[in-house]
Amino acid sequence: MRTYVAKPSTIEKKWYVVDAKGHTLGRLATVVADCLRGKRKAIYTPNIDTGDFVVIINADKVVVTGKKPEQKMYYRHSGYPGGLKAESYAHLQARRPEEIVRHAVRGMLPHNKLGRAQLRKLKIYAGPEHPHEAQNPEVLEIKE
Repeated sequence: MRTYVAKPSTIEKKWYVVDAKGHTLGRLATVVADCLRGKRKAIYTPNIDTGDFVVIINADKVVVTGKKPEQKMYYRHSGYPGGLKAESYAHLQARRPEEIVRHAVRGMLPHNKLGRAQLRKLKIYAGPEHPHEAQNPEVLEIKE
């Protein structure tokens, strides 16, 4: 018996929409990362992008537990000496709520060229509207 290896030309990609309202950030990110990688499919191959497109709406209504809104910090560096910038969860949530979800999902994808390609299939919107109705996305349910 031979092992099945998916070919990029034969992969059928679907579109899913996820409503993040009221969901915990980490639990939402794990389901979305699995869908982006294609781990929900029988044809999953680790070195081929077999995943689907995911649209996340209501990213500004995602929930974190405990004291994370005050204590959790996000860091970035400009590349220059002394260029480290730190921002709290609450401040980033008010400024750019999409980046919180993108950062959580990015940490659960491979840290290489394949992971960057999979992350490009993620579309995140702060409100309930999105411009991807033409793709007929299916609703992806997340169990709490």
